[in-house]
Amino acid sequence: MTEKYIDSMAWGHGLATFDSNGEILDTWYPEPKLGKAPEDDTQWFAPASIEGMAEKDSLREVETKPIRTEIDLTLAVTSVSDAYLRLHLLSHCLVTPNSINLEGLFANLPNVVFTNKGPVKQDVYSKKIAGFKKAGIFVVNIDKFPRMVDYVSPEKVRIGDGSRIRLGAHLAPGTVVMHEGFVNFNAGTLGTSMVEGRISQGVVVGDGSDIGGGASIMGTLSGGGKHKISVGKRSLLGANSGLGISLGDDCVLEAGLYLTAGTKLTLIAGDGQQEIKASELSGKHNLLFRRNSLTGAVEALPREGAGVTLNSLLH
Repeated sequence: MTEKYIDSMAWGHGLATFDSNGEILDTWYPEPKLGKAPEDDTQWFAPASIEGMAEKDSLREVETKPIRTEIDLTLAVTSVSDAYLRLHLLSHCLVTPNSINLEGLFANLPNVVFTNKGPVKQDVYSKKIAGFKKAGIFVVNIDKFPRMVDYVSPEKVRIGDGSRIRLGAHLAPGTVVMHEGFVNFNAGTLGTSMVEGRISQGVVVGDGSDIGGGASIMGTLSGGGKHKISVGKRSLLGANSGLGISLGDDCVLEAGLYLTAGTKLTLIAGDGQQEIKASELSGKHNLLFRRNSLTGAVEALPREGAGVTLNSLLH
């Protein structure tokens, strides 16, 4: 269930890549906008900067042309350009993950060869590999989703390896994604965060939180079901930990501990103990999750004060 924006419309002037059959392979929107598209002549036509990029590429067998797209974010995706506009809105931080309708996204994204010169149909690349090598054109990835950094440069963000951030990732100002960090589409950060682990599709991480090296957060595309996992503010996922429930604010997940919704754990509070499933603590604040080094049992304990404090010099 998505949240409905007061103004559910979005639009943008884009530069679309057409193959030899007139099918669109991708669309770049330099300045996507929320709201209804203006109808006056001054804003109807694409800006000169986009018009000047229209060209034909005989080697890739494509042609780039300016287009204008307007969509309703509450409706399902209906085209390639529609899909790309929604992904741009996310990466430009104009909408947040899980807030717009992405039904039909995969079905409308073609699987193409993304190169340093732009997208190419797979059959074209296969038959012209020698020509591409001679021209100094190399493959970045073969996927439905391109790298975000080839389309969007988010404000005040550091990214160690651009190939690990998909278009559609939402990186708030102050976010640092180290070289082993990964952020999928429709996922990301809502504030200053350190990301050295994996943020899967649908996952959001709150301001001031740290996703440690090798840590993984379960998403909805890889066995996570329909539950959208979130990490609250100032929380820490220790190195090589795994998370299958939501964390509230000021929580810590011990390094190496994989916590799923069905994990049986002991809640230690005051003088008492209670055996529960981890799912019963989903979204609760001020908790430490650990594995008892003597018994091997998973435990949850209340913790006081604020959680982690990020090094401001790194952000």
